[in-house]
Amino acid sequence: MRLVTYRHENATRLGALEDGLVRPLTGPLANTCEQLAALAEAHERRLRPQTASVPIADVQLLAPVPRPGKVICIGLNYHDHAAECGLPVPETPMYFAKFGSCVIGPNEPVPIPPGSTQTDYEAEMAFVIGRRARRVSTANARAHVLGWCCLNDVSARDFQFSDGQWTRGKACEGFAPMGPWIATPDSVPDPHNLGIRLRLNGSVMQDSSTTQLVFGVDELLAFLSEHVTLEPGDVVSTGTPPGVGFARKPPVFLKPGDVMEVEIDGLGTLRSPVVGS
Repeated sequence: MRLVTYRHENATRLGALEDGLVRPLTGPLANTCEQLAALAEAHERRLRPQTASVPIADVQLLAPVPRPGKVICIGLNYHDHAAECGLPVPETPMYFAKFGSCVIGPNEPVPIPPGSTQTDYEAEMAFVIGRRARRVSTANARAHVLGWCCLNDVSARDFQFSDGQWTRGKACEGFAPMGPWIATPDSVPDPHNLGIRLRLNGSVMQDSSTTQLVFGVDELLAFLSEHVTLEPGDVVSTGTPPGVGFARKPPVFLKPGDVMEVEIDGLGTLRSPVVGS
């Protein structure tokens, strides 16, 4: 199943996408809390479609989780990206946080923050929590995953590398484009064997595979849940492959008018235009 959050006829709903048609799974959602409850119910019961379907061209796709309670990102989690940076592979997962307000949906503009001249892209596979997870085992971790989606861990490298910590560089407005849908486990046989790419203005800048992940979904969820209670709708982004802008020679940074596309096999394409501050 492909789960989407969308707006149609002035109402926001959770729906299922199939063959270019969106079928509502819920009635209109008043707020993020209702949407997270619907996500949790989708995970537990596999909600059945309700009413007639609508062509996807007639709806506005939103971020699958418009306002997550937590957005946790993993650093240096691809073997080939660690090699690109000349850094050793971490012995344990390195993680940091973005704010829920950083999340935007497909085709929404990413603003370059005031004062940054080194804003960068990062194609990532994210997973969404579907069931509360607290100190779960690796063997039981997958039962807590609602599904997978594309995420772009946009980063202001000048802020990130000058501040001595990463929050400002990683958590500016619009720095977590997400979507276009959540692919549930029945439609993703192996999340650790997916091609992942980023195109900038049509040119391929990142091209790798989730086979390169240092820590997989199950290890990450179990590790995080040792320290943080993961709730339905929380998002964990699993890291980026090589080809990021700051590591290229010469470096490539984003500018107004650019268009980023994150594409992951089976998870669709997340398009994000870049605008000025």
